[in-house]
Amino acid sequence: MQPEPCSRDGLAAFLRAHDINPTRQRIEIAHALFSRREHLSADRILALVNVRHSETSKATVYNTLNLFLEKKLIREVIVDPSKVFYDPNTHPHHHFYDVATGRLMDIDAAEVTLGGLPALPAGMAMERVEIIVRIRPREAVREG
Repeated sequence: MQPEPCSRDGLAAFLRAHDINPTRQRIEIAHALFSRREHLSADRILALVNVRHSETSKATVYNTLNLFLEKKLIREVIVDPSKVFYDPNTHPHHHFYDVATGRLMDIDAAEVTLGGLPALPAGMAMERVEIIVRIRPREAVREG
Protein backbone atom coordinates (compact mmCIF):
# COMPACT_ATOMS: atom_id res chain seq x y z
CA MET A 1 0.00 0.00 0.00
CA GLN A 2 1.48 3.31 -1.09
CA PRO A 3 0.28 6.64 0.36
CA GLU A 4 -2.06 8.62 -1.89
CA PRO A 5 -1.96 11.56 -2.09
CA CYS A 6 1.38 12.58 -0.61
CA SER A 7 0.18 15.39 1.63
CA ARG A 8 1.89 15.51 4.99
CA ASP A 9 -1.46 14.77 6.71
CA GLY A 10 -1.96 11.80 4.39
CA LEU A 11 1.55 10.58 5.16
CA ALA A 12 0.91 10.85 8.90
CA ALA A 13 -2.17 8.64 8.50
CA PHE A 14 -0.20 6.26 6.28
CA LEU A 15 2.52 5.91 8.93
CA ARG A 16 -0.05 5.38 11.70
CA ALA A 17 -1.72 2.66 9.61
CA HIS A 18 1.66 0.85 9.63
CA ASP A 19 2.13 1.26 13.40
CA ILE A 20 4.72 4.02 13.04
CA ASN A 21 4.51 7.09 15.26
CA PRO A 22 4.35 9.98 12.75
CA THR A 23 6.92 12.40 14.16
CA ARG A 24 7.62 15.54 12.13
CA GLN A 25 10.97 14.14 11.02
CA ARG A 26 9.48 10.79 9.93
CA ILE A 27 6.77 12.60 7.99
CA GLU A 28 9.39 14.73 6.23
CA ILE A 29 11.49 11.67 5.38
CA ALA A 30 8.37 9.91 4.06
CA HIS A 31 7.51 13.02 2.05
CA ALA A 32 10.97 13.09 0.47
CA LEU A 33 10.58 9.44 -0.55
CA PHE A 34 6.94 9.17 -1.58
CA SER A 35 6.30 12.58 -3.14
CA ARG A 36 9.13 12.13 -5.65
CA ARG A 37 8.80 8.40 -6.35
CA GLU A 38 12.54 8.35 -7.08
CA HIS A 39 15.40 6.19 -5.90
CA LEU A 40 17.14 8.30 -3.28
CA SER A 41 20.28 7.81 -1.23
CA ALA A 42 20.21 8.52 2.50
CA ASP A 43 22.41 11.59 1.92
CA ARG A 44 19.98 12.95 -0.67
CA ILE A 45 17.03 12.34 1.68
CA LEU A 46 18.90 14.14 4.46
CA ALA A 47 19.54 17.12 2.19
CA LEU A 48 15.88 17.27 1.08
CA VAL A 49 14.57 17.02 4.65
CA ASN A 50 16.99 19.63 5.97
CA VAL A 51 15.86 22.21 3.43
CA ARG A 52 12.64 22.37 5.45
CA HIS A 53 13.82 21.28 8.94
CA SER A 54 17.57 21.66 9.44
CA GLU A 55 17.57 19.82 12.77
CA THR A 56 17.26 16.33 11.23
CA SER A 57 20.39 14.25 11.79
CA LYS A 58 21.91 11.58 9.57
CA ALA A 59 21.26 9.05 12.35
CA THR A 60 17.55 9.95 12.36
CA VAL A 61 17.38 9.46 8.58
CA TYR A 62 19.08 6.05 8.78
CA ASN A 63 16.96 4.94 11.75
CA THR A 64 13.78 5.99 9.96
CA LEU A 65 14.82 4.28 6.73
CA ASN A 66 15.52 1.09 8.68
CA LEU A 67 12.08 1.35 10.30
CA PHE A 68 10.43 1.86 6.88
CA LEU A 69 12.38 -1.17 5.58
CA GLU A 70 11.25 -3.26 8.55
CA LYS A 71 7.62 -2.28 7.88
CA LYS A 72 8.14 -3.02 4.15
CA LEU A 73 7.21 0.51 3.07
CA ILE A 74 10.36 0.82 0.95
CA ARG A 75 13.00 -1.41 -0.60
CA GLU A 76 16.74 -1.13 -0.25
CA VAL A 77 18.64 -1.38 -3.53
CA ILE A 78 22.38 -1.93 -3.13
CA VAL A 79 24.13 -1.27 -6.44
CA ASP A 80 27.57 -1.60 -4.88
CA PRO A 81 28.84 -1.56 -1.28
CA SER A 82 29.17 2.23 -1.28
CA LYS A 83 25.94 3.04 -3.16
CA VAL A 84 22.57 2.27 -1.55
CA PHE A 85 19.25 3.62 -2.79
CA TYR A 86 15.88 3.58 -1.05
CA ASP A 87 12.99 2.77 -3.38
CA PRO A 88 9.39 3.68 -2.55
CA ASN A 89 8.17 1.21 -5.20
CA THR A 90 7.71 -2.05 -3.30
CA HIS A 91 6.00 -3.88 -6.18
CA PRO A 92 8.08 -6.56 -7.97
CA HIS A 93 10.45 -4.89 -10.41
CA HIS A 94 14.11 -4.72 -11.42
CA HIS A 95 16.54 -1.89 -12.15
CA PHE A 96 18.86 -0.32 -14.69
CA TYR A 97 21.85 1.33 -12.99
CA ASP A 98 23.69 3.92 -15.10
CA VAL A 99 27.29 3.63 -13.90
CA ALA A 100 28.21 6.95 -15.55
CA THR A 101 25.54 9.09 -13.86
CA GLY A 102 24.66 6.98 -10.80
CA ARG A 103 20.99 7.04 -11.82
CA LEU A 104 18.76 4.07 -10.97
CA MET A 105 15.69 3.38 -13.14
CA ASP A 106 12.88 0.86 -12.78
CA ILE A 107 12.37 -2.09 -15.12
CA ASP A 108 8.87 -3.56 -15.06
CA ALA A 109 9.00 -7.16 -13.81
CA ALA A 110 6.96 -8.26 -16.85
CA GLU A 111 9.83 -7.15 -19.12
CA VAL A 112 12.24 -9.69 -17.62
CA THR A 113 12.06 -13.44 -18.15
CA LEU A 114 14.06 -15.73 -15.90
CA GLY A 115 14.75 -19.40 -16.31
CA GLY A 116 16.99 -21.98 -14.76
CA LEU A 117 17.15 -20.68 -11.22
CA PRO A 118 19.13 -23.04 -8.99
CA ALA A 119 17.47 -25.31 -6.47
CA LEU A 120 17.21 -23.63 -3.10
CA PRO A 121 19.21 -24.97 -0.15
CA ALA A 122 17.27 -27.29 2.13
CA GLY A 123 14.88 -25.50 4.44
CA MET A 124 15.03 -22.21 2.51
CA ALA A 125 12.23 -20.32 0.70
CA MET A 126 12.75 -17.70 -2.00
CA GLU A 127 11.88 -14.17 -0.89
CA ARG A 128 12.39 -12.44 -4.24
CA VAL A 129 14.76 -12.12 -7.19
CA GLU A 130 16.22 -8.71 -7.94
CA ILE A 131 18.13 -7.94 -11.10
CA ILE A 132 20.31 -4.87 -11.54
CA VAL A 133 21.37 -4.28 -15.13
CA ARG A 134 24.43 -2.02 -15.16
CA ILE A 135 24.47 0.27 -18.19
CA ARG A 136 26.67 3.05 -19.54
CA PRO A 137 26.58 5.30 -22.59
CA ARG A 138 28.03 3.78 -25.73
CA GLU A 139 31.37 5.27 -26.56
CA ALA A 140 31.44 7.43 -29.63
CA VAL A 141 32.60 5.60 -32.72
CA ARG A 142 36.01 6.86 -33.72
CA GLU A 143 36.39 7.92 -37.28
CA GLY A 144 39.65 6.88 -38.66
